[in-house]
Amino acid sequence: MKILLVEDDEVLITVLTKSLTAQHYIVDVVKDGETGWTYGATFEYDLILLDIMLPKLDGIRLCQRFRAEGYTTPILLLTAQNSCTAKVNGLDAGADDYVVKPFDAPELIARIRALLRRSQVNSFPLLTWGDLLLNPSTCEVSYNSQPLTLTNKEYELLELMMRDSQHLLSADEILDRLWSSDEFPSEATVRSHIRRLRQKLVAVGAPADFITTVHGRGYCLKAQEPQGEDPSEVTTSSEMEPLNPLSEVTGIIGDRSSEQQAQYLAFLNQLWSTSKSQCLEQLGILLHVLQSLQSGTCNQQLQTQAQQTAHKLAGTLGTLGLTLGMQLAHQLEGLLGSQLPMPVQRVEMLSALLLALEQAIQNTNSIHHAPAAAIASIAPSSSPVGDSNMGTKVMIVDDDIEYLRSLPQLLEPWGFSVTTLADPLEFWSVLEAMSPDVLVLDVNMPQINGIELCQALRNNLTWRRLPVLFLSIMTDMNTQNLAFSAGADDYLCKPVVGKDLANRILNRLKRVSAWVESY
Repeated sequence: MKILLVEDDEVLITVLTKSLTAQHYIVDVVKDGETGWTYGATFEYDLILLDIMLPKLDGIRLCQRFRAEGYTTPILLLTAQNSCTAKVNGLDAGADDYVVKPFDAPELIARIRALLRRSQVNSFPLLTWGDLLLNPSTCEVSYNSQPLTLTNKEYELLELMMRDSQHLLSADEILDRLWSSDEFPSEATVRSHIRRLRQKLVAVGAPADFITTVHGRGYCLKAQEPQGEDPSEVTTSSEMEPLNPLSEVTGIIGDRSSEQQAQYLAFLNQLWSTSKSQCLEQLGILLHVLQSLQSGTCNQQLQTQAQQTAHKLAGTLGTLGLTLGMQLAHQLEGLLGSQLPMPVQRVEMLSALLLALEQAIQNTNSIHHAPAAAIASIAPSSSPVGDSNMGTKVMIVDDDIEYLRSLPQLLEPWGFSVTTLADPLEFWSVLEAMSPDVLVLDVNMPQINGIELCQALRNNLTWRRLPVLFLSIMTDMNTQNLAFSAGADDYLCKPVVGKDLANRILNRLKRVSAWVESY
């Protein structure tokens, strides 16, 4: 499948291209909105990845332009603006989904797969054609239960033919779908890949004409003999599988081995070795603007350039997992949005932030941790202590990602299946997808707080009896009374011991079970 990436951050382009090509996607990259429009209107893409802040034409207006011209290609927005307004503006412009930078690559891949499934009738988790089976989620291919080892292009060619099984594919169509615009292969390249793919299929027992050539017109899969139902359609062995991007996030994150994480970390360090100097150059632009602000010679154009530079710098540092630098750059971006002339206190704050950011960049010689996902799921523990709780699903909502990361480890000995969520705006979609047995909420969160969520649950016929526990740093009685008035079943204060939290959860489940039996 072919993706158009419209992004001007070189580091993010490198990271995304590596991640997407590893999943067998063909990627075209352009670096401004006007070129994005030219490519999107000229070539056929399965999905468009679109940054919001772009030169020449920003992502929101580009998205609106595509939709105004009738283009229905799925659009996924990439944004560093984690505000409700920014997300609403993107979705109102016609985007199908959004991901906030910095993001975890597996989450992005899962969201892409979910969008592609929804946009294509025949895009199921498993593709079959006779004895041939292809699993897009794992990129595994087998014929009559015998695995096939394919190159990336051979895999992409076979997947394309299985998805378009009712269509005769010409060499030009295959070239357009499987090669990026900066490659210039010939029809002979297609014939060569078809020949090698046939040879590998024959080696595992497929007929020699499994891939049929219609001379002068193209290629297709050989029609299958009817066996009680129409086998000429691509089918799936699990058509009832819910289209749930979170489940893919969980599976992908869970399957990443330590070796893969080490390789990815090495990749980020290699990327940092080349991008550190670029970050310092961007910092130089910001320092120049600071000097002009201090001297009173800064104009609106220069200030806007500085704000965009800070935005890009935040995106780069966040992509690499340098959280401190990202946060400092975000604060700079916010301050640079002030009206001119800028108050002396704000200029002094800019100076202090720039000094701190310069030190953070200069002192970072290597990256020790890859960026953390906003949503993580931990599989149930195999510990005998928690055997009786296997399958009990606990959902925890808290905007403190570092604290959120520690909670599954605290509950691991009890064998719970724990799902954590950092963005409360995703609450209802994740709740429906996970269907938890117990919900744990924080009180203070951006956009919507835990007490409001609890009230909404109690007014919902489907979820009104879901046990809700609050886990908050707020220790005052007024907040606790508000939580219980909203319908909370229990209230705990941070920091919490794993045993205490687990016991509270178990006690609440016992009470629910007793209520159900008596009812």
